[in-house]
Amino acid sequence: MATTPRGRGQDRAKVAGGQDHEVRYEAKKEGVSKETVKKAVKSAGNSRKKVEAEISRH
Repeated sequence: MATTPRGRGQDRAKVAGGQDHEVRYEAKKEGVSKETVKKAVKSAGNSRKKVEAEISRH
């Protein structure tokens, strides 16, 4: 697991819905809007696999 500059663990298997850069990355990767990603995180949780599955459902 990678660490942040503060020494914290960084989990790449999760999408932090409150972090604009993560939402932007996921939106660009999936070809959807940032709002769509935020809604998917809210409904499916922050697991990257679940968010991607939720986006592909719609």
